[in-house]
Amino acid sequence: MSTAFTFPGQGSQAVGMGRALADAFPEARSVFAEVDDALGEKLSTLIWEGPEETLTLTANAQPALMAVSVAAVRALEARGIALRDHAAFVAGHSLGEYSALAAADSLSVGDTARLLRLRGNAMQAAVAPGVGAMAALLGLDLDAARTVAAEAAGDEVCATANDNAPGQVVVSGHKAAVERAIEIAKGHGARRAVLLPVSAPFHCPLMAPAADAMAEALASVAIAEPAVPLVANVLARPITDPAEIRARLVEQVTGTVRWRESVEWLAGDGVDLFVELGSGSVLTGLAKRIAKGAQGIAAGTPDEIDALAARLAS
Repeated sequence: MSTAFTFPGQGSQAVGMGRALADAFPEARSVFAEVDDALGEKLSTLIWEGPEETLTLTANAQPALMAVSVAAVRALEARGIALRDHAAFVAGHSLGEYSALAAADSLSVGDTARLLRLRGNAMQAAVAPGVGAMAALLGLDLDAARTVAAEAAGDEVCATANDNAPGQVVVSGHKAAVERAIEIAKGHGARRAVLLPVSAPFHCPLMAPAADAMAEALASVAIAEPAVPLVANVLARPITDPAEIRARLVEQVTGTVRWRESVEWLAGDGVDLFVELGSGSVLTGLAKRIAKGAQGIAAGTPDEIDALAARLAS
């Protein structure tokens, strides 16, 4: 059995996530301490106690989700399951790509926390509140969604942001253009088209200022070759070269998250077990939809880590 470790993106956060891991595994607790030290604040207290509306802020949710994911990896290692020995590939959805790189020892946990705090702030600051929006187009494939986005854009921005699964594509851009896309999509056969409750239009050209900020930040951060190849969001193909990882992380800020294609590539290369490490099980559900016959496991609690370790060790 060939295994990929995957790491969730924004939206999977929940108050209390990772606390049981930290209580059960000193190795997991040390990850939260490292993130707190890197940020100069007790993000762990916010993660475990809330309030939810503060945790949900992009600049907090991104490093928080990474901390929980890496804590799960360290807990798994404490049970004798090392990523480099049991995963053929890593992949992460949007911010989860940073979690994947930290888990694969390509980025240090401290650097990853600082990068994600900066990324969250930069993405939030790139577009004034109320100017942008995102919408899910359900029942359309990527080509149809691209057609809808192009028709809706006019002299504004409307682009495909996430290709999450068959029939689940998200568009992003100026609010008026995205609202036009919702109406146009219905005419193209969309089963449903709805605005998403997000704070900014992520993964579209409006995020260019954030991409510039990330380019500057990443230029001074040490990136090592990951322990196993990373299937990059913007390529849906594996990469290992640190210079390319740096470039693709910048491109990812404005580019489409090609998650469906990434999972299809992994399945085509023989991956038949998708292990989601961290908070929630969104990617586990998507993997089962995308790669028919593949198995998916989500592990973010001590019991789930123990069950996963037993399975991978057998």
